[in-house]
Amino acid sequence: MKLTLVTDAWEPQVNGVVRTLATTVRLLAERGVRVQVISPDQFWSLPMPSYPEIRLAMTSRRRVARMIREFRPDALHIATEGPLGWLARGWAMANNFKFTTSFHTRFPDYVAARIGINPDRVWRVLRRFHGQASAVMVATPRLATELASHGLTHTMPWSRGVDTELFRPDAAPHPAAAGLKRPLALHVGRVAVEKNIEAFLSAPWPGDKLVVGDGPALDSLQKRYPSAHFLGALHGPALASAYAAADVLAFPSRTDTFGLVMIEALACGTPVAGYPVPGPLDIIGQDGFGADGRASGRIGAVSHDLSVAMNQAARARRSDCVAAGRRYGWDACVDQFLAALVMGDGAPVPMLPALRAPLVA
Repeated sequence: MKLTLVTDAWEPQVNGVVRTLATTVRLLAERGVRVQVISPDQFWSLPMPSYPEIRLAMTSRRRVARMIREFRPDALHIATEGPLGWLARGWAMANNFKFTTSFHTRFPDYVAARIGINPDRVWRVLRRFHGQASAVMVATPRLATELASHGLTHTMPWSRGVDTELFRPDAAPHPAAAGLKRPLALHVGRVAVEKNIEAFLSAPWPGDKLVVGDGPALDSLQKRYPSAHFLGALHGPALASAYAAADVLAFPSRTDTFGLVMIEALACGTPVAGYPVPGPLDIIGQDGFGADGRASGRIGAVSHDLSVAMNQAARARRSDCVAAGRRYGWDACVDQFLAALVMGDGAPVPMLPALRAPLVA
């Protein structure tokens, strides 16, 4: 089987969307799927205004159409609503080629936070983009309900997983944590206004605070909060070591659709604190014992007062957090992805078991 994946978010960007897509591509290859990725790094691009880390591909529908046509995919998935996503959608509509999309980012809330545009105007654009898809993949049932309230009812589940070989409780704590005052609170993610990091940095806390990540608000926050420790972006074992060093992960975002860093932290044994909003509620749950109440003990806390949530979460047992994090397996996520895909003629995609030897496009 051959799949074309079109995404405006790709390496070298560092975020949960890119990690999700890259992992999915790798695991699809292990099931024998040949994946063509069409991404901004293949074109001349411009930095996104106010967010230069994100590159916007400058190309034509003709070139994107030629790339898809020459690959001759059996299925098409459009992961993002950026320039490449719209061009691929246009090709699919013109050729009556069925396609799926996914909803990774609450753009209406992001745009409102950045430039003040009414979110309803952005939702109108998103309804047009996703409305013709055979299915819109979403990470949680709560997100599916939200999209349905905006007229997008044809959703399918596509959850997220965690690499438990990398994110594990016996990871060595990051050296930067040595000598810092306990309890140690951590934030991991893009350093940008929509992540609400200032709520974390300004929250009363008896110990030190670490921030892992890069982004347009980094310089400003470093100047305003000189007592916090900023480590920049970390990857792989270094990122796992940051989770392992912390006593609690603070997740102050009110706009994320899931929050991959939360399950990575849990797999390392680090409890999570957040607001009672989608994302934390879908993972931590209202009472801190998991969204389904099946955790063996407290794995975090949510509260309208982030400081309260952080203090409650820090009392969780690391072993309970590890058990909760290990429930998020990537193989099940790939099963969901394949179940939501459709062939170009609208037929369902057959389920493909993992192969022992990966195949690459």
